[in-house]
Parts: sequence; C-alpha cells; structure tokens
Amino acid sequence: MIRKIELKDKAVYIKMAGDFYNSSAVLSPVPTVNFENTFDELMKSDTYAEAFIFEFNETIAGYGLIAKTYSQEVGGTVIWIEEIYVKEDFRNQGLGSEFINYVKENIPAKRYRLETEPENIKAQELYKRHGFKRFNYINYSSEVKL
Repeated sequence: MIRKIELKDKAVYIKMAGDFYNSSAVLSPVPTVNFENTFDELMKSDTYAEAFIFEFNETIAGYGLIAKTYSQEVGGTVIWIEEIYVKEDFRNQGLGSEFINYVKENIPAKRYRLETEPENIKAQELYKRHGFKRFNYINYSSEVKL
C-alpha cells in the first residue's frame, strides 16, 4: 500500500532517508538536517514536494519522494521521482513498481523524470520497464550555502 507521509512518520522517514543516502544508490551522504528540513517542508505544503510511505503487510517498507517543477520544453508540469527507497527485507516485492504506477496514475504531469547512478543497474531496469527513456543530457549543479 502507498499512502501520503504523516507527522507520525517523522522518525522512520529520517531513518530510511539516512539509510538511502548511506547506500551505493547515491553519490554521497547527506546531513541529517536535510532530511529534517525536507520533512518540515512536506508537513507544511505539497507545493514543491510530496512523500509517500510504502507499507507491506501493515509494516513500513520504504518511502518515495517526488518534486514538482514546470517545464517550457514539455509545456507543463514535470514530476521528478527524487527517491525510491525500499528496506532490504522488502526488496523484490514490486514496491518500486507500485510507487511508479501510483505516481503516474494519481499525480498528473506532462513528464515524469528520475535519475540514478550509472552503476545502479537494477534501478535502470525498473525504470525502463515503466517506459522511462534515458536522456543524453549532461547535468550541472551549483550548491549555495545559506
């Protein structure tokens, strides 16, 4: 089952986000304060981001995080599937697919995007099965310290 994150999920969300960002699925760890800030934003508004809890047999099994933007290129809303994290004991149960289907069926957009590390072959296979095509863009980033 997929449900929107709730205030009661704060501790488990922060733990799972920490596990995700300390895994091989990402380039580098992220400070815990970032997870706390994200959670606060999620509780305040769904304007920029939304998070969802995955449950399997009434047990929290993972989470998904999306971000929203507008693209002139496609003439509408773009949903970025920012994170899909499934706890190790619940992997290969179809939860990643369930989340992708949930997003596409319940959150309308002109384009759905996601990214993964080149080494994360399982994620790439999942995304291809759901009709995602690889962009040949080169991504750049500029971090600003506030």
